[in-house]
Amino acid sequence: MTTAFTSPLPEEIDTLWERRSELTPDHTEARDVIVGAVDELDTGKARVAFVDEATDEVVVDERAKRSILLSFRVLAMEEAEVGGFHYHDRIPLKTRFDSVRVVPGAIARWGSYLAPGVVLMPSFTNFGAWVGSGTMVDTWATVGSCAQVGENVHLSGGVGVGGVLEPPQASPVIIEDGAFLGSRSMVVEGARVRRGAKLGAGTILTSSTRVFDAESGEELPRGEAPAWSVCVTANRVKSFPGGDFGMPCLLVLKRLEAGEEHDKLALNDLLREHGVNA
Repeated sequence: MTTAFTSPLPEEIDTLWERRSELTPDHTEARDVIVGAVDELDTGKARVAFVDEATDEVVVDERAKRSILLSFRVLAMEEAEVGGFHYHDRIPLKTRFDSVRVVPGAIARWGSYLAPGVVLMPSFTNFGAWVGSGTMVDTWATVGSCAQVGENVHLSGGVGVGGVLEPPQASPVIIEDGAFLGSRSMVVEGARVRRGAKLGAGTILTSSTRVFDAESGEELPRGEAPAWSVCVTANRVKSFPGGDFGMPCLLVLKRLEAGEEHDKLALNDLLREHGVNA
């Protein structure tokens, strides 16, 4: 059972949520409350979701997600200009980058949190996302709305970490500390990459993806890359009235002891042996 959780955001958010259909940018008092709540997300004082260390369950702060959704009702469309680029949106760009490296071409929206030591190559970090210290968001990678990315993670070029806003109680994608997502991998629909897991290039993981251990054939929990594992996308034959077809799954090639570091040369050799690059 998940430990009782109390959101650090004001209870007024829940009241405003009940009357959300009537809110407009003219409701200045409501806007002040909502902007204040999103600012808490932007500074990292609140977050959309986290893993409860006592239960290993993902806890979602519904009030945080409600704050994000409400902001679209109380913020007016405004023009913004960055150099020669012009924007027209309700949500401004992020301006807090304390000890964060932001390479030209990187975009992060207000309401996302970037911890000190994060590196953003030309990439996109969406509203409500959380990115932990020491993480690299590589070129053309995207961190979706409310996605939670831990510390010392590497999101390789073109990686897509999916976002989720509605319904508020829906769990976002969770990428835990020390994970590595190979180039063009996609993790979506509230899937979870556990601590230290490595995904080969082009790996697809959704909340309903079936997961199998290559050595034992055992089926593991769906939608999760196990901790301290090396995983790739594979196919498993399934029979249909029209014939037998290969359905995508996640194949766990190797599992390490908790905390054991991956030997990078051995990891690359393992992936190449199975026709996959890191």
